[in-house]
Amino acid sequence: MNDISNTKDLTGRLAVLPPETQSMHLSDGMRLDADIYRPVGPGPYPVLLQRQAYGRRIACTICYAHPAWYASHGYIVVVQDIRGRGTSEGVFRPGENDIEDGAQAVEWAAALEGSTGDVGMYGFSYQSYNQLLAAAGNSPSLKAIAPAMGPWDAGSTWAYENGALRMKQMVGWGIQITAEAARRAGDDEAYAALMTVSANLPVNGPIAAKPEILAKYRDYSHVMDWLETPADSDFWARISPSTHAEKIKVRKLPMLVIGGWFDTHLASTIKAWKELSHGDDGISRLIIGPWVHFPWVSKVGTVDFGPAAERDTDIEHIRFFDQALKRKPTTEITSKPISFFDMGAKSWRDLESWPEDEQTFYLGSTGRAAIRADDGTLSEQQGLLDASDYIVHDPWRPAPVTGGCYGVPAGPVDRRITDERGDVLTFTTAPLQSSLTLAGEPVIEISATSDCPSFDLSCVLSTVTKDGRVLQISSGYAHYRDAGEGTYTLPLTTTCSTILAGEQLRLSIAASDYPAHPVNPGTGEDPVSTPKTKAVVTTICVSHGPSHSSTLRLPIAKLSGVPS
Repeated sequence: MNDISNTKDLTGRLAVLPPETQSMHLSDGMRLDADIYRPVGPGPYPVLLQRQAYGRRIACTICYAHPAWYASHGYIVVVQDIRGRGTSEGVFRPGENDIEDGAQAVEWAAALEGSTGDVGMYGFSYQSYNQLLAAAGNSPSLKAIAPAMGPWDAGSTWAYENGALRMKQMVGWGIQITAEAARRAGDDEAYAALMTVSANLPVNGPIAAKPEILAKYRDYSHVMDWLETPADSDFWARISPSTHAEKIKVRKLPMLVIGGWFDTHLASTIKAWKELSHGDDGISRLIIGPWVHFPWVSKVGTVDFGPAAERDTDIEHIRFFDQALKRKPTTEITSKPISFFDMGAKSWRDLESWPEDEQTFYLGSTGRAAIRADDGTLSEQQGLLDASDYIVHDPWRPAPVTGGCYGVPAGPVDRRITDERGDVLTFTTAPLQSSLTLAGEPVIEISATSDCPSFDLSCVLSTVTKDGRVLQISSGYAHYRDAGEGTYTLPLTTTCSTILAGEQLRLSIAASDYPAHPVNPGTGEDPVSTPKTKAVVTTICVSHGPSHSSTLRLPIAKLSGVPS
């Protein structure tokens, strides 16, 4: 047992008792098990509840301090295995029971001996998702939430992105979920087989998005059902916190929302904040660092963002819950509700409101943006001549994902080799004469046609450093099932980065980012269910110039200085 369980430390933190395991029973009779960490002393104490989908003893410790550390600050900490996970009874079906189960768990935790009756929830990923769902239920004792990097709209920002299946995320996570269900069932063979393929995505079968091993063990999890559910199905709304946005917002719960520029759930994080933020409690705040899903450290991809990037999010949680649950005033938290890490300045930007200024750049070239990196241009002035560039997408060798959310490694990595491929268009500014700070959501509008019924677009915005490295700062992906001649608008992920004087901005456009998303066969058939043998070579024509303008709208932050 760690010393924290036996002594009072020099900072004044409380001693903490060894965890005790208690069970509750849901209204349908299912038993849920939880570990409870209590400070030494009579209390009463507020409760911090984390509802775990990956085993209560793990307790999100890949990103957070141990529950005993949180308890030492004067909280009863409850880490509960949700339905069908850990040692709790039932069958795990993501989102289908979390509103009712979560609300009941909140009220059970509020009634624990020594509790003040006030409950806050914390945790990231699925543990963020079920906080938001619990807030939509009958949970009057829930007084604050701290969701980090979790789903918001299951159809449009979790399973799918602009109509494209997030294949790497769904298949990778699906293998993990299925393996745990096999372990609970005592199926050693299935567990071993799933563990074997977990290190390398098993997308080499006839249909990449439907691995044969998941089909073989489909009875253990939801995964194949999800892969067979189209993006426009009303099923996704039934399991989405976004469906209950108004009900959650009217509660005016204090929120500490954390995201990462290279996290797969960044779009969800932003949407949840925008839809739920009420901006009048002086407590709620949004923090987005230069992080991947985990860990939240300064070295991301191939870039070290410096000591400022190692933000002490545990201390911020304690200060947040002290304010929200203990009504303790604090002068240690900025009064501004939004805090973005500026990846170019390697410092934090504290903002009063969402940035809204824009600056438009025009795509231009002589028609060789796919072959020569110096041909495609981004300029504040529209070019005088019309021109076209061509992406020839060969499904045999699709353009790969590089860095970003899904690359290996994830984060900002030098993508020059990818940009030099003949099926990737690149449009680059001249070296900037003065620094330019981006803060918000870039948007591209591309005038395009295709020789096939459907195509995909993968767009990446990068900084070209003075030494020539090309480091991603934003990206977007879309699947166009019924494509025709026209202008295609694609929002990229929110970002914050100062492009320094002498550096350049680059927009890279491809027709795939395999295996982040499945390869579009080009036939108009569904990429999720179409065999690879059906895929055809697709040519996409991107036009630009006075007659068919293609543009990049950049969110510009007019900020003075770089607040820490």
